[in-house]
Amino acid sequence: MSSVKLSNKNKQGKSRQGKANGRQSKKTAAKAQAKGQANQLYNFKIPLVRNKIQSEGGEEVDKEDNEDKDDAVEKDQLEILRQSMSKRSYKLLEKIRAPIAEDDGAEDDGAEDDSAEDDDEDDDVESAYYADNNTEGKHKKLMLPIKTSKGLVVREIEVDECVEFIHLTQASIPDVAEPDAEAEVEEEQSDSENDPESSKASEDNAISTAELLACREEILKQRKLRIGILCSGLLENPEGRLGNFRHLLKMMDEDIPEVKLTVRKLVTVSLLEVFKDVLPTYLIHVIDDKSVKMKKETLEIKRYEGGLLDAYKTYLTKLEDSTKCLIAKRKKTNAKIQGAVQLGELAAKCMADLFVNNPYFNFSVNLAQCLVKFLDNSFESVRNIAKEAIQRVFKEDKRGSMTLQIVRRINALVKNREQIANTEVLEVLLALRIKDINLDKEKEDFIEQEKAKAKKMRLLANTSRRDKKREKKMKELERDLQATNAEEDRERKHKDLTEVVKVVFMIYFRILKKEPNSRLLSVALEGLAKFSSCINLDYYHDLVNALDELMSYGDLKYRDQLHIVQTVFTILSGQGEMLTIDPRRFYTYLYRNMLNIHAGVTHPDMMILVRAIDYMMIKRRKKITQERAYAFTKRLSTLALQLLHNGSLSCLSLIKTVLQLNKSIDLLLDVDKSFGQGIYDPLLQEPEYCNAGNSTLWELSLLQRHYHPLVQQYSNFVSAGAPETGTSSLPVEFAKLSAEEFFTDYDGSKMAFKPAIPPPKKVEPKQRPSKYYIANTSLDQQIKTVLDSIPSTGNFFKALKRSV
Repeated sequence: MSSVKLSNKNKQGKSRQGKANGRQSKKTAAKAQAKGQANQLYNFKIPLVRNKIQSEGGEEVDKEDNEDKDDAVEKDQLEILRQSMSKRSYKLLEKIRAPIAEDDGAEDDGAEDDSAEDDDEDDDVESAYYADNNTEGKHKKLMLPIKTSKGLVVREIEVDECVEFIHLTQASIPDVAEPDAEAEVEEEQSDSENDPESSKASEDNAISTAELLACREEILKQRKLRIGILCSGLLENPEGRLGNFRHLLKMMDEDIPEVKLTVRKLVTVSLLEVFKDVLPTYLIHVIDDKSVKMKKETLEIKRYEGGLLDAYKTYLTKLEDSTKCLIAKRKKTNAKIQGAVQLGELAAKCMADLFVNNPYFNFSVNLAQCLVKFLDNSFESVRNIAKEAIQRVFKEDKRGSMTLQIVRRINALVKNREQIANTEVLEVLLALRIKDINLDKEKEDFIEQEKAKAKKMRLLANTSRRDKKREKKMKELERDLQATNAEEDRERKHKDLTEVVKVVFMIYFRILKKEPNSRLLSVALEGLAKFSSCINLDYYHDLVNALDELMSYGDLKYRDQLHIVQTVFTILSGQGEMLTIDPRRFYTYLYRNMLNIHAGVTHPDMMILVRAIDYMMIKRRKKITQERAYAFTKRLSTLALQLLHNGSLSCLSLIKTVLQLNKSIDLLLDVDKSFGQGIYDPLLQEPEYCNAGNSTLWELSLLQRHYHPLVQQYSNFVSAGAPETGTSSLPVEFAKLSAEEFFTDYDGSKMAFKPAIPPPKKVEPKQRPSKYYIANTSLDQQIKTVLDSIPSTGNFFKALKRSV
């Protein structure tokens, strides 16, 4: 409270006391009159100071109000005020407070009443608090004292004038700005331009850019210190310092333009870390029944949980408000818009982290809804944030209920935006753990645990007969209760999993039938290829016919065709073996698209081909004809020449497996082709009629000179007929690797070569013999003898020897 407010408060109290007593002393009346004059002088000086600051900033001023104040002020006092403002004396308010405090102290010294003396002491404390020790550029400001066992500890802090000037202008301008004061502002600006002394003073005292940056750094330093103190207090004692959330949430609405964006980012990230540490793992249920009586400890827990939940809700609301700028229809390059977009991306990242760390806490369903919408956002960074968060939830979700919620919301989004939805909407479904969950295995593990517990109970024989009987009954009751709860959990999990599978395939089938030209078709086909083993047997025949029709009449890319072939052979190699479906056309589709994969941008698609060949030639080897086996084996050897080393190893691994399972393929290793019918036609796209059996795997001889040592060794192994023992056999660690493992383990996209290339050995340079020598050996021997006998002149003769 300022000294002026305190004096007004004391005046009102004393006046009320005098009216109540029915009398008023002369000193009290004189004191009231003096204070009234001082307050009158203060009341018209403060608006003039604010109007002056506002006029310098170019804001609007109330003209009529200023005219009334000018009439009430004497000319000499008004001139003093104007001179002080022209010299940019920003300590003017302190000069106004000083006479009032002195007058109050002088008059209160003679007061007879004890209450008046107490008021004088309060005035002295407050005036000492507001009194500043001025220095050049900075001044010391007293802070509130701290009460300790040894007494009061006085604190003070240095404050920069420019920082106070910023707060003064921002606090004063909105209070006096009026919309109809343009004429007076223009008049004052013209007077200041015509006055050379005032313009010179303003130029001398103008604030430079470095000073403004220093002021900004000072404000940021104060904000960081405040954020750190509030957050550390919450982490130390969240129950006792729950009010710190209110101050931190208020700082998220920082309105100073120079530091607004930075402060909001700092507060947002700090609150994120606090909530990640403070939020409980259980769901908070709020009960507002006041009629229920609770213990004091229960009431404290309820109060803490309610306050925490309110703060969390407010924080999420502010994050959602920050992300509204990300829903713009077109991107703008304005700096202000870019700052808002950065803050929105940070808010989306915070929402994703909260959802991953607390998927079953309050408002998790709201977070899931927001993140699903972000999957179809126009900003790629926002889509990636949401995609990574949802994929982590799919992989770590052990209950299954949150996975079902997300899948349902993705279904609604795809249904509304089938044509224009982004591919990330369906790419997250590839992370579902539909194939990894085995409920039967979980039940077996639970039975094994129960058997181990029963065995442990039988070993405990150190108790009495009565205790044994009682403990046995309690354990049986406990086991029954646990078995009931576990059975309920498994049933609920199985039900949620079944519902997830239904919704996922509903999405895929809708895209196949209604939107075959959508951008989501490729991702839908990839999902069908991955989860086709989970499809109900009743839908196999219709699905295969739909894929065949799509392949025949649709304008599909080769990657989509590979996914279709993989899906069909996955179905036919599992429960669909009993179906009467002729997959001849799918053999042709796969054979036709194999050579589209090369060492360039299409090289990652080799994994799709490897899986399709594995289902077709290995798992369904009894259903494939001999001519088709020859054709696909020959095309694999041709494909190995145009791939990277990991792709070549995958092809050789597939050829090795086919040779071991089908001995008739050894015919392709025989170079004598004097028998047989027809000539091999590599350009014919029908594997049944290309006569690949009359060819040979001559590509293996080229692979034996490959740059990768393992490719050389593997090609020698295949050329020898894939023997299990002997000089041409493979080591055990290489023979057990599958084609997919070769492709992933020896991937060179991360700039890592396997096996590691040893560093070159250091070779000492050989000493070269001298170019010059003496043909006459006797002369050479004489020169050496002379050099040994005369060491002082040795250098001369050595030079003579070189010249000779």
